[in-house]
Amino acid sequence: MKPRLFRLLSFLCFTSLLSSVPIYAQQLETKRIKAEPVVKKINRTGKLMFKRTLNLSFKSSGYLEELNVDEGESFTRGQLLAQLDNEELTAEKNSSYARLLQAKREIKRINTLLSKNLSSEQALDDAITSVETTRARHKIAQYNLTKAQLIAPFDGVVLARHTELGELQSPNKTALQLAASDHNLVVRVALTAEEVNLVNLQQKIEVNLSQLGLVSGTISKIPAIADQQSHLFTIEILLDGLTVNQVVVGQLARVSVDVITDEFNYRLPLEALNSVDDQGRALVMVLDTSSTVSDNYHQQAFSIKGLTNEYIYLTAQDNSRPLTIVTQGWQHLALINGKPFNENR
Repeated sequence: MKPRLFRLLSFLCFTSLLSSVPIYAQQLETKRIKAEPVVKKINRTGKLMFKRTLNLSFKSSGYLEELNVDEGESFTRGQLLAQLDNEELTAEKNSSYARLLQAKREIKRINTLLSKNLSSEQALDDAITSVETTRARHKIAQYNLTKAQLIAPFDGVVLARHTELGELQSPNKTALQLAASDHNLVVRVALTAEEVNLVNLQQKIEVNLSQLGLVSGTISKIPAIADQQSHLFTIEILLDGLTVNQVVVGQLARVSVDVITDEFNYRLPLEALNSVDDQGRALVMVLDTSSTVSDNYHQQAFSIKGLTNEYIYLTAQDNSRPLTIVTQGWQHLALINGKPFNENR
């Protein structure tokens, strides 16, 4: 009887000794993390537009005699786009030229008379003034005749036509609206005040277009003030490598930017989060590197910087030391008085 009792007690002591070994020793999963720069994402939808457009109108009044382009059509630099009936303007130019010749002949006549003391210096001065005045009028007539034509200043496309053949034109009326086809495509994107501080002029940006996929662009404009109604800042991303024939102007474009900031944080898997204290800080189980015990863990509090579906971001500095945190099994670790040992604010 006694040997059996002794064996039973020995077995119970042995099992008790086994139970005294931490059961979490084989259940803990740890990860070493370092402080890394904060990466902020900008995801916005913009619109593909022309950076600049040009409204062409005639300087003089007249009836439209020739119209060589229509909306949506392309043209080349130096091409004649439209022209007024210039019969009246041509007559005015010829008339002013005839008056100029007459004024020059008058100077010669007065010089001849002056050499014979039959005229005066005042008459010569008046004749010279008449020549200069007539020459100025002739230049104006030539200029008006030139401006009776609309000549393409660059290679481009017609955006809008606001006139018809035979219609009377006036200097204040736009006849054609044009856009250059080269170096003139931009994506306009509205950003918040926080987002606009993350971007810079000449910064490279990837733009996603439905037909072409990802294309490279450069920020060419950042406004100094926000829109008064939306309170957003509309930046422009120049797509220098594209032409009008490759895209549809007016289509939507997706802009995604990852900006590396000067701030630092710890990026932890969400499962490493133990809980949140009354001050809104994250409690995480961390290996105590100051302890002589190799597996001494304690709970540490960190200010929360951000949260996603996969990660929690905790405040750090650029010189913050790496941490070994418990990602799995932290529930089995005992806390001293249920409070964290150290705090990282």
